[in-house]
Amino acid sequence: MALKDAALHALIEPVVTAMGFELWGIDYLSQGKHSRLVIYIDHAEGVTVEHCADVSRQVSAVLDVEDPIAGEYRLEVSSPGMDRPLFTLDQFSRFRGHLVTLKLRVPFEGRRKFQGLLAGTEGDDVLLQLDGEEYCFPIDTIDQARVVPSFES
Repeated sequence: MALKDAALHALIEPVVTAMGFELWGIDYLSQGKHSRLVIYIDHAEGVTVEHCADVSRQVSAVLDVEDPIAGEYRLEVSSPGMDRPLFTLDQFSRFRGHLVTLKLRVPFEGRRKFQGLLAGTEGDDVLLQLDGEEYCFPIDTIDQARVVPSFES
């Protein structure tokens, strides 16, 4: 987790937790005037638009006081959704057996994008089964990871 993301996480998590939600993850996308701070919240009984609005108001108040981000940005609060992003080793472990996509920070064997069956974790590594082989990616090398939704019943 990048230093800025860790600082934002430490600031935001107590607010989200106090409201009865799990802070699933944070994406800070720095793009000048079009920067976005996306906060993903989760709850065992689901997340509604009203929940997102409530969390947005509370987090916004804290961010206004603490001012951890220089310049303009747009705050978004969302559920992780069916194609939920994965941020932590615990989350990778929880979704063992699911199809996932990974985008690496730097190419591995000439490519950055992989899709395969999440075989679990080992130490600080994420295990991915792909084309009959198992790949081991250190979590620090993963730029983005998402669960591929399954619509089978």
